[in-house]
Amino acid sequence: MQDLDFLERLRQSRMIASVKEHKTLEKAAKAQVGAVVLSIGNIGNIKSFVDLYKKNRIPVFLHVERLGGLSQDSEGMAFLATCVKPDGIVTTRNQLIKLAKKEGLLTIQRVFLFDSDSVKSGLKSVQETQPNAIEIMPALLPEYIRVYRQETNIPIIAGGLIQTREQIKEALQSGAVAVSMGTHELWREPIGEVLPDGGPGGEESR
Repeated sequence: MQDLDFLERLRQSRMIASVKEHKTLEKAAKAQVGAVVLSIGNIGNIKSFVDLYKKNRIPVFLHVERLGGLSQDSEGMAFLATCVKPDGIVTTRNQLIKLAKKEGLLTIQRVFLFDSDSVKSGLKSVQETQPNAIEIMPALLPEYIRVYRQETNIPIIAGGLIQTREQIKEALQSGAVAVSMGTHELWREPIGEVLPDGGPGGEESR
């Protein structure tokens, strides 16, 4: 999948399913989401999970630090790209972003914000690596979603701690192109009408 195709899917659905339990694998495959992020699996079963979403035409990303048995080096990334074939990866690590880009995978860099230093170091990291998207965690920091929108030209995903439709709405109105959620009940929430035409994902977006 190409970068622009992925972003267009996010702008249409505004939602990413974060799959952390085996019992939600099928639920995510049936949801109207722009992508799935898998935080479960190992080298023995991850291809079957990826194939499930490929069959349903849903872009799938792997949280590589959570995959059992995968070496987090150039050989591990080459194995993912050539044998497992996800659309991309999610990671906090600069080096893994760089390795994934060399293998032609899409990249989402996850940034945890907990103090002013983490805001600065996160900005420095993503400006260096230039991932396809940034996932800001937790999602309930609308002012910092705006900061990252202003300081980078990279689409923002808001992830973590989202429990209500109002929280989804606030994250999107603050500039996130999509939200990432593990609460499967929210994957079916109709949120396409949340934003006006001029909001994020509209004329301001890359």
